[in-house]
Amino acid sequence: MSGELGTIVVVEDDANIADLVDMYLRREGFRVVQATTGEAGLAVIERERPRLAILDIGLPGAIDGLELCRRVRARHALPVIMLTARDGEVDRVLGLELGADDYVTKPFSPRELVARVRAILRRSDGHTSGGRSEVLMAGRVEVDLSRHEARVDGQVVPLASREFQLLAFLAERPGRALSRQQLLDGVWGPGWYGDDRTVDAHVRNLRKKLGDALPLHTVWGMGYRLG
Repeated sequence: MSGELGTIVVVEDDANIADLVDMYLRREGFRVVQATTGEAGLAVIERERPRLAILDIGLPGAIDGLELCRRVRARHALPVIMLTARDGEVDRVLGLELGADDYVTKPFSPRELVARVRAILRRSDGHTSGGRSEVLMAGRVEVDLSRHEARVDGQVVPLASREFQLLAFLAERPGRALSRQQLLDGVWGPGWYGDDRTVDAHVRNLRKKLGDALPLHTVWGMGYRLG
């Protein structure tokens, strides 16, 4: 059964944690490839092209988890979950701004981590399944649901998986003022219980990457609106 759901890369230098995550993911039917440093993790991700990567923030060497996330985001759109022993807001927000889809603070329940992996993959796959060819417009931004691509003036702009999901959710509701909670429920899922400022970090990412091509407005006291 192991491997039928695809490959997940786990980059974690604590062997006990890595083996525990490995065991629970394999039980669920995933193939797991481990790495213990950022350099090795980047090489494995390039080689394996996994469905999702789980990265520890506190990796040894020149490439820690945050830097690894940044480098992965520059090349790939695969979902990323950060593992961290740090519970500070700055670290969480920085990880999200670098493109992480979710974060889990140690110590954590491996069952909860597996549930988050499944939830992220469901949402990521949901935009590419069913043969949909619909392309939504958000200002000068084309949101191609079938290709899982965002394009500005015909040029593809690489987005993290969660960033694309947020953009698609907004583009499907043009003109509507959506609260942070509505965006969390619609994009992250009603079972997600992190900080609602996670939305703000992803919106900042979209604005940085898409610039004035994206008519995304802050609605005072509410949240955000496209158009």
